[in-house]
Amino acid sequence: MKFRRSKPEQPDAVDDLDTSDPGARGLAPDGAAPSSNPDDLRPDGPWDSTEVTLDDDTARMDLGGLIVTGKPGLELRLQVDEPTQKVAAVLLLGPEGGVELRPFAAPRNADIWEDIRRQIAAETARRGGTATAADGAYGKELQVVMPVTTPDGKSATQPSRVLGIRGPRWLLRATFLGKPALEPDPTGAIETAMREVIVVRGNAPMPPGEPLPLVMPANAQPMQPGQRDQPQQPPS
Repeated sequence: MKFRRSKPEQPDAVDDLDTSDPGARGLAPDGAAPSSNPDDLRPDGPWDSTEVTLDDDTARMDLGGLIVTGKPGLELRLQVDEPTQKVAAVLLLGPEGGVELRPFAAPRNADIWEDIRRQIAAETARRGGTATAADGAYGKELQVVMPVTTPDGKSATQPSRVLGIRGPRWLLRATFLGKPALEPDPTGAIETAMREVIVVRGNAPMPPGEPLPLVMPANAQPMQPGQRDQPQQPPS
């Protein structure tokens, strides 16, 4: 996996880091606790930090609210808000597309995805696009089509697929781009990498819908097997 930092809508690579491990395996559900929540549709991930054990030989990147498993052939980018220097989203990119990940705090016994779906649909319509609800692997998802202008000035459309994945007191918003948006494939590299993500909610009280803190990893180094460093603030 390549690690890069990017500005919103203007990628700017500042560092490369190969976190792939030839012997690394995908994150298996060893240690996963069965859920009594009937709304829990995550039998194969993404995982909550309380559902997995990290003392194995898998190379991972600690990004604070998310822990990402290194995968050969994928590039990891952090979308950074330049004025605040806060990480806004994590992107996993491959040759045929990618996924943008944003974790949020959520109530223990309520689903905020319905309200977020309405907000996304309203914003999409305001910008001249369409958002259609459809049934997916994690419940209702949105199939979005947005009008865009190509670099040569032509009009085109950009499809995406937006999922709201519910976990214990968190919601992971996953937006698929490229081929994964048009042709869902549970065995594909992007969707597999998304399922292996670990969400770190923490115990601090947070308002529903507040983003979980994402951070730039210290020195852009992968997390060592069995170790989770304390989150550090992104460099200024």
